[in-house]
Formats: sequence, C-alpha cells, structure tokens
Amino acid sequence: MLKDIQVTGKKDTRSGFGDGIVEAARKNPNITALTADLAGSLKLQQFIKEFPDRFFQCGIGEANMIGIAAGMTIGGKIPFTTTFANFSTGRVYDQIRQSIAYSGKNVKICASHAGLTLGEDGATHQILEDIGLMKMLPGMTVIVPCDYAQTKAATLAIADYVGPVYLRFGRPVWPIFTSDLPFEIGKAQTFSEGTDVTIFACGHLVWKAIEAGKVLQEKGISVEVINIHTIKPLDVEAVIKSISKTKCAVTAEEHNIIGGLGDAIAQVAAKNLPIPIEYVGTNDTFGESGTPDQLLEKYGLTPQHIVDAAERVMARKG
Repeated sequence: MLKDIQVTGKKDTRSGFGDGIVEAARKNPNITALTADLAGSLKLQQFIKEFPDRFFQCGIGEANMIGIAAGMTIGGKIPFTTTFANFSTGRVYDQIRQSIAYSGKNVKICASHAGLTLGEDGATHQILEDIGLMKMLPGMTVIVPCDYAQTKAATLAIADYVGPVYLRFGRPVWPIFTSDLPFEIGKAQTFSEGTDVTIFACGHLVWKAIEAGKVLQEKGISVEVINIHTIKPLDVEAVIKSISKTKCAVTAEEHNIIGGLGDAIAQVAAKNLPIPIEYVGTNDTFGESGTPDQLLEKYGLTPQHIVDAAERVMARKG
C-alpha cells in the first residue's frame, strides 16, 4: 500500500548526483568530471577536493565541454559533463549528436535544474523539452530519477554502464522515499498495485503521483503507481503488464507532454493494447518565473491534477 512508503528525509536530487559521483570516482580512477562554470550548482565540491586532477573547469563553453568529454573516452576515461539541463541539451544538441551519440561515446551527460521547479530563474532556464530531445538520439539512455537516494543510485549505475547516458535531476529539496529500494537501469519500480487505473510518473512527479494515489485509495479506487525512472530504454514489459490490468493510464512528468514520458507510454499502448490515457505535464508551453510550488500549480502538475486526470481516464474506459 502507498501508505507504507517511508519518507526518510528531504534533500535536493542534485546532491544525490554530487554524492554519487564521488563514490563512483573512489571506485573507478577513470571517472572524470567536467563543468561549464557550475561546479557549485552541480554539487562537485567534494569531488574537486578529493580528485582535483580529475576535474576540468571548461568555463561558459558548453559545446567545448562536450567535445572534450568525447575525446576523453578515446583514452579510456569516463567523463561526466555537468551544467543546467537547458545548457546540457538545447545549447549543445549538435555536439551531442555528432560527437557522442553518433559514435556511441561513453559520456555521461548530467543535467541539473531541469523543469519548472528550477523556479525563479524563469523560462530561459526551465527546459521542458530535454527528455524528448535526448530520447530521440539513437543509442542514448535517458534516466530521470525521483529523489536524492535514487539520483545517487543512478549516478553509480551509469558509471558502470557503457554507452552515452542523459541523467536529468533538479534543484529543489524533495522528499526522500527510495532509500531502501534497488535501482536498475531500464527496470520500472511499482509503489502500489491496483486494478482501476495506472499512474506512470518520472522525476519529481513520482512523489506527486504517490500523494495522488493516496487520495484515490481513500476514495476506494485501486491505483497502480509506477516510477518510470528510465525513459529509454523503457520497461515495456512493466507497462504492458500494468495496463493489461487497469485498462487506462495517467502519465505525470515535469516536462512537455509532447515528446516526453507520456508519448513513450502511448506508443507502447498503441502498439500493444490501445487504452485511454490522460497526460499531466506542461502543454506546449514555456515556463515563467515563480516558486516551484506556484509553477507546479499554475501548469497543472499537482497531486490534485493527477487525481482529476485519473478520474477522467477511468470514465473513458467505457
């Protein structure tokens, strides 16, 4: 039951990355960290302290950072590039496509401050298209962890994984609720099993989905809440297994509904088991300045919006 989920604290997901890369670097001397003038924001202080000769400050030159990282892999290094999600993708998409994805370079593109919860920095920094951009690149693995513990676990996992990876995380302090759960790239996590409706979520919206699930359960609705932390490769088996039971789904993501998690789930359903789907995410829009809570409310990414979507989609089952 969702009510048994234990919150063990609150911490930002970017700190999970910072702690994870240090632990990974202690185990593997080939791991390097590169940043585009944002070492503090990406929580690299401890890495720099312990491994100063494996840290590379590229300045405000994101495209150059991507090129350097690609070159490092030729010598056997495992580079982790770090900057805001907007600058990790939109600003350097050509370099990622040509220098990393095309040749399958073992670069880990680690992107913080993603989505609306970046907050007051506003629309120019709140990228809501990055999941779509990155999952369309052949051979690119795309991971969107949901809390501090899972971000740390994902960072450790991608250090051992061979191939290009996009790891997306955020800025705000968020509940920690996966501390005791194993993490495996490409394997979804089920927080509750149900028969009436499935909620697929990723990133910060997993917690909102859990909160919505509790409300639905109190209404007597049997809800299945699944964390799709790996957008690509998608856990197709888990998706089909769930929608075969519930016959309807809601997707929840801090991203544009065009090109994100919702599209990935809909594609699986269209190919295997067509069902009604409702989408919770931003709808073909840019963000704006505001607090994370204000923005999540304005753009329809709250637990109540997920509850409403679940009730709408169940009504469509016919």
